Amino acid sequence: MRKFWLLFAQATTVGLAMLFVIHTLRPSLLPNAARSGVVTLYENNIGSSGELPAEGFSKAAQKVMPAVVNIFTSSEVKAPAAPFMDDPRFRFFFGDEFDNNVPQQSSSLGSGVIVSHDGYILTNHHVIESADQIEVALSDGRTAKGHIVGSDPDTDLAVIKVDIGNNLPAITFGQSDQAHVGDIVLAVGNPFGVGQTVTMGIVSALKRNHLGLSTFENFIQTDAAINPGNSGGALVDSEGNLLGINSAIYSPNGGSLGIGFAIPVSTAKKIMEQIIQNGSVIRGWIGVAVQDLTPELLESFKLGDVKGVLIAEVVRGSPADKAGVKAGDILLSIADKPLTDSTIMLETISSLPPGKVTMLKLLRNQSEVVVQVKVGKRPKAKAQE
Repeated sequence: MRKFWLLFAQATTVGLAMLFVIHTLRPSLLPNAARSGVVTLYENNIGSSGELPAEGFSKAAQKVMPAVVNIFTSSEVKAPAAPFMDDPRFRFFFGDEFDNNVPQQSSSLGSGVIVSHDGYILTNHHVIESADQIEVALSDGRTAKGHIVGSDPDTDLAVIKVDIGNNLPAITFGQSDQAHVGDIVLAVGNPFGVGQTVTMGIVSALKRNHLGLSTFENFIQTDAAINPGNSGGALVDSEGNLLGINSAIYSPNGGSLGIGFAIPVSTAKKIMEQIIQNGSVIRGWIGVAVQDLTPELLESFKLGDVKGVLIAEVVRGSPADKAGVKAGDILLSIADKPLTDSTIMLETISSLPPGKVTMLKLLRNQSEVVVQVKVGKRPKAKAQE
């Protein structure tokens, strides 16, 4: 028995020694599994059409990317004069070297969405604000000069036009009112000027307001990466249909932190149509400043569970002033439409055409009062309702 054991041990030792020598000097003689640092890879076969299988959201991205453009703007700005430039002795020694009144060129970038085949482009107001020149770069490499059709600072939307033919790729509008929290979305734009980029996320929240970003706020919140340069770009659903216009981010350092905001396409479409038809947006106005009813205010006014908004101020000579509305009144409804917060009140008044006579139901000294007010035109300068 011992003899057989010695023979087995010697054979094993010789075998291991030979394996070590071959592994060191001629590893190619060994099977694949024994080679050091070599991995067997498996690849799927591309179909007869030459395309990879439809995975992810490539079809949605390919659908929307041709309709998203890069926007480059330039404007002439004058730097403030140096404080000593009016001193003759300073100018004697230094001449005009420090003269800062020479106009300087300021440039910025953003994105836009082609909404019609004949060249209308939807973007943000702050992208083209104060621009002297606008250059639009399409995804196929073509460039064209753009001119402003009109803009609306109250919603941060603008429409520009390029004349580059009548067969431009136009985006397909989606149904932002049917979006839900958790839906997959893609953001397309030109972040930091690196070129057209697609990022993915979900709808994080709907109807975000009271953010102080614009007068009329009804944002879609998303965690899809949105960075400087994405403004005016497209937020689309998983099918490539437009849900919103990327407008702003929440970030202390200018980079994406996963909190971005887009203007719903339902709002953008209404504003766009008015701008194209009239060159501007016409809104109703009655001239009051309102405040939401907090639990503390309800308790101090002894209002119980009343729903409405508090009239904090009435502009002198405004339609509301002429109708007899007073500061301290509680506005309950407009044209029989109940009000629950200042956002609904602002949207309701702005949607009314100037010149229309509407009914306001007020609560004054615990008694209901009904007044009729002739709606005026909202001033261009930002003014509280």
